[in-house]
Amino acid sequence: MNKIPDSFLDLINCPPVAALTTMMPDGRPQTTVVWCDFDGVYVRVNTMRGFRKEKNMRANPKVTLLCFDPREPLRSLEVRGQVIEMTEDGAMAHLDSLSEKYTGARPYFGGCVPAKLKETEIPVLCRILPGHVVTLDARKKEKAHGPAHS
Repeated sequence: MNKIPDSFLDLINCPPVAALTTMMPDGRPQTTVVWCDFDGVYVRVNTMRGFRKEKNMRANPKVTLLCFDPREPLRSLEVRGQVIEMTEDGAMAHLDSLSEKYTGARPYFGGCVPAKLKETEIPVLCRILPGHVVTLDARKKEKAHGPAHS
C-alpha cells in the first residue's frame, strides 16, 4: 500500500510525535524527531542546511517516517518513501506554518526559537513520496476508526 488512508491523516498532519529515520554514511540508521504534514501527495518535513539528516537524505533519499500519538499506543502510521525534492524555496513559509501548528507560535525564528538562529540556520523543505505505508489500529472496535493493520 502506498496511499495514506484518510483515517490516518491526523497522525501525519501535526501528530504529537513523528520520527524520521535516515541512513548515515556508514549504513547505520539515524532517527530524529521532526514536524511534518501531508499535502495530499507528499509528506513534507523541514530541516536545516548542513544538519545531519539533511546530509543523509541528499546521500541516500530512502527514509522512513513513523507517526504516532502517545495517548493512543495501539495506533500508528509508518511511511517508507523517497525524498524526491529538497529545496530552500518555500521552506521558511512551511516551517512557520509547522511552528504554528505544533507550538502555536509564529514565526519559527523569533516566535518559537531564538530569532538570532535565523542568522546561521537555513530551512530546507523536503518532499517525501510515500512508497509503502503501514498502518496499525489495534484499538477495541468501538474506538477504532480505520483498518486493524496494513
